[in-house]
Order: sequence, then structure tokens, then C-alpha cells
Amino acid sequence: MIAELISVGTEILLGNIVNTNAAFLAKQCAALGLSCYHQTVVGDNEERLCEAIRTALTRADILILSGGLGPTQDDLTKEMVARVTGRELLLDEHSKERIRDFFQLRGREITGNNWKQAYYPEGAIILDNENGTAPGLILPYLDKHILLLPGPPEELEPMFVNQMSPYLKELQQEVICSSTVKLCGIGESKAETQILDLLEKQSNPTIAPYAKTGEVHFRVTARAETEAKAKALLEPVVQELTGRFGSQVYTIREEVSLEQAVAELLQEKGWKIATAESCTGGMVAARLTRVAGVSGVFETGVITYANETKRELLGVKEETLAHFGAVSFQTAEEMVLGLAERTGAEVSLSITGIAGPSGGTKEKPVGLVFIGCKIKENVTIKEFHFSGNREKIRESSVVAALSLVRSCMLAYE
Repeated sequence: MIAELISVGTEILLGNIVNTNAAFLAKQCAALGLSCYHQTVVGDNEERLCEAIRTALTRADILILSGGLGPTQDDLTKEMVARVTGRELLLDEHSKERIRDFFQLRGREITGNNWKQAYYPEGAIILDNENGTAPGLILPYLDKHILLLPGPPEELEPMFVNQMSPYLKELQQEVICSSTVKLCGIGESKAETQILDLLEKQSNPTIAPYAKTGEVHFRVTARAETEAKAKALLEPVVQELTGRFGSQVYTIREEVSLEQAVAELLQEKGWKIATAESCTGGMVAARLTRVAGVSGVFETGVITYANETKRELLGVKEETLAHFGAVSFQTAEEMVLGLAERTGAEVSLSITGIAGPSGGTKEKPVGLVFIGCKIKENVTIKEFHFSGNREKIRESSVVAALSLVRSCMLAYE
């Protein structure tokens, strides 16, 4: 089945807010096995919104609209869906009561326009909003299905997962199962080249490559009459991918991030990690400390941005900084050695580089980064050359650092 996303709101068109809803819904559709070929953003305008809905109805089985369900005059989604489908708007007493309770519980005054949210197109299934006042709606129309979601992500996401996703699963004649093989330490083009034969002959399951900063993900999706049969189709393909890429595969679990994989490996070995960061300004430590339970393996993180702090906190020699510079193999090495000596952590990590946009030279261009990793007595220093803007270089450095730590831990005997 084909799904189309329509995001409603002039504030999205103007760039005042980032359209995270579309990214979330696209991932959800993919996980449900729905094909999504078009996404539309339309402002709070009656004619343009009606045009977007009519166009989507010509090419999609499922329309998912987000936003425009609020109480103000420029919230038009429900009204325009009713206009396009020729449905009358009716008052739902249950929704009206919930809206009244919502305001009374918070001691807030109810204005007349709030009752606008209690109306629904005739024939729609009404979904209670457990996190706000705007109900969600599912409107069967001819052989199509139109889904309306509130715009705030904290309302949209739980409503879709808990109420709309089960509805969409019932529409599917087949069961869809997916598994994601996640790689680090390899580029997208090289990774794809290694599985060209699989991509060329794929049918069911399918393999879809996705590139992230410093990572490559392969989503393997299978369709079958039952979940057991779909998983049986997935297994040999996932095994083939893990066999081809070996230790570059850091997980086959969708919910596991690279930092979580590193934390789990530290926990498995009973080691602690300490980090010393210059150009990344604590981003590696921030990524690691997002992992629940990491306190048992994360020793400390220091930001040694200035040369003075590299000397005082890590013991980097003044002559090293003067002769080789802050961004150098030698400085990265002394940073990681000094960190390990001061913390006693089994795993130590250092990063120093030029993130730009200024500060680069012909000999040391923007994007030059040195990353050091010490596993007990083993020391590894790597030189990297990243491209992109300042944030891209910093993000690439973080992923490269986590990947290096992981590979060094796996190699240690």
C-alpha cells in the first residue's frame, strides 16, 4: 500500500520549526511496510490544502496529515478534509467533555473556539488525545484511508504508535518484518559495492542501504503470510550481511546506537572509559552519557580546548605544542597518555582537530582530526580528514572516535 504524508503549517514552510513529524512518520511507514513516494508541506491556506489533499488521493491509498487540528481560525485540516470528501462536520460530545475536563483540571478558562476541536467529519473514527486537546481522526473514504494527527510531536508520536499503527497493520494483507544491520568504520559506497550481487537479485527480502554520518545501515525487510515465515526469510540475509562485514557490524538491533554498542562492550569487559576532547567539546562524552546505565563504565570526560588546559589537565608538553601544534599526532598521543595516567581508566580517548570554518592551513586544512585510543598498554593514534561544515566535521569526529574505541577494544587480547 502507498502512503503519502502531508504536513500542515505555515510555520514549517517559513522554517520557523523543523519538520520532525515527517521524519518520524516516514520511519513508521517504512516499518509498517508502506511505500511512501511523496511528502508535502502546505501552509494554512484553504485552497492549497484542498489541492494537496486531492492530489494525494489520486496517488496514495493512505493519507497521513499532521497539524492544523487546533482551535484557531488558521487550523484548517479537519475542515478541508471534510470539504474534499463531502462530509458534514458533526459535534462529538465525548470529545467536548474531554476538552472541558482538560481545562478544568488545569484551572484554565475555556474559550469558545476550543469547542472547534470537538467536531469531526461524518464517518470518522475518533481517537482520544491523551496528551492534548485535539482528537485524532481516521476517515475511511472510498477505498482510501485519511489519518489526521495533531501537530505537537509529544501528541502525534504516542497517538500514531498506540492507535494508528495497529489500524494500519490491520489493513495489510501480509506481515512485514524488518531487521537493521548497522555498520561503522566503512563508507557507504564501499559498503554497497560489497553487496551489489545481493542488491541486484533481491526480491523478498529487500535490502535498503541508509547512510548516516560515519555509519551505514542496511534495512532488511521481508513479507510473508505470518510473522514466523517473514522472520525465517530475514534470517539468512542478515547472516550473509554480518558474515561479509564481520566486526564492522556493531548491531543488528534497530534500537541500539553506536554509543550503546560501545557501552555494552565496556560493560561486557568490565572496563571504564575516560575522554579528553578538544574540537568536539564534550560531544563524545555527551553521546556516551545518553546511554542508560553507563555510569558503571564512564569514568570522566574533560574538555581541553585551550593549549593551557592540555598542559595543566593532561600533561601535554609545552615543547610538543610549540613544535608540532595542538592538532598533531604527537599532541593526540600525549593527551591520551596523560588522561590514562590521571584517571586509571582501562580505555582512554583523545580528540584534537580543526573543525573550521577558519584556522586551517595548507599543511593542516580544516577537517584534519587526530584521535587517540589507549586500551591498557596498547596505544593507537589515527589521522582523519573530514569534509563539510563545522558541525558535520565535529559529528564525523565523534562517530570516528566511537568506532575507533570499539575496534580497539575488539582487537585487544
